Order: sequence, then structure tokens, then C-alpha cells
Amino acid sequence: MRKISRKDFFKKACVAGACICGFSSLFIAEGKAQTQIDEPVDDKLKMVRSWLSVLLENINRELDEESRRNILKGCAVVHYEQLNMDEVLSPYVGNLSAFMAFLESNWGWKVSYDTESETLIADENKDYCVCPIINTKKDSAQGVVCYCSEGFAEKMFSKVTGKPTTARVISSVQRGDDRCVYSISFRR
Repeated sequence: MRKISRKDFFKKACVAGACICGFSSLFIAEGKAQTQIDEPVDDKLKMVRSWLSVLLENINRELDEESRRNILKGCAVVHYEQLNMDEVLSPYVGNLSAFMAFLESNWGWKVSYDTESETLIADENKDYCVCPIINTKKDSAQGVVCYCSEGFAEKMFSKVTGKPTTARVISSVQRGDDRCVYSISFRR
């Protein structure tokens, strides 16, 4: 099976501007996945984006952190399945070192793993948000969607390691940080 680069990964996921659930359009420019904020958008897509933005603001305002986290982590399955991640990850199942090397060489991540504590730090190593759901504009109310990224990381690393996994966003572009970083812990 051929290795897929992060750029190809997003191209496949966002062919012809139809990204997951139709919420956002991405394009690849200068090696970056960016949301086409200035591109003309039809009225239905504008309504969907506005609806989603209000939903995220309400979830952020009305629910406690664990409820927000649980709801949005559950949404990760849509993106994971849409990208056919089980197939993408199949060459790395049971080989965390090879998967870490893939993340570093193909996606540009910086990854470190402490074998004693079974904790991995994954730095996306980008100064922009790669989330296909929201705009690249920083918005702390929409930063709640980062919990979805935790769910995606948990599914991805659980698949590779075969262990229950807990992921936490410790740094997020959407939340005002300079890049997205995850702490990923594996349980025995």
C-alpha cells in the first residue's frame, strides 16, 4: 500500500470542495490546507455554516466541559469514517514507531513518546487550523470543536496500538495558541 501524505489526505477528503458533511471547503495552497473564507458560498452552505457556528457557541456556553467534550468527541467518527482511516492506518497496526515516523515524514508532525508513562505528545507543527469543519478564523467559541479532534486522535491511536487511548488537546490554534498539540495516553 502506498503511503499517503497529509496533503494528499486532505485532497482526497475534500475533492471538489465537498468536505465532510458539506460544512466547509478546503483547498491546498503552498502545502497548507486552508478554508476558502473569501470564496463565494451558496445560501444553503452559508446557512449550514451559520447554524453550526451558533450550535457550537451554544454548546460552549450552556454545557460543562465534560459534556462538551463527550458530545464533540462522538462526532469524530464521521470524519474518521469519511476518510477511511481504518484503511489508511492498516499498515501501522501494532507498530506505533512506524506510525510516528509516518506522522513526522508525511504529515510534518513532531512526535515524542515516553515509553515509561505510555504518553505521546503529538504536535501538528502548523500555524493554522486544519479542521475541515470550521473556518481558519480563530474563535474561542468554535474552539470547542477541538474536542472532536481528541476523539479522532483517540480512534486513530487506538487502532494503531490496540489499546484504549485518551487524547487531550493541550494547545490549539482555534483557542489562541500558535499550533495544535495533543497529549495521548495509552492504558493497559
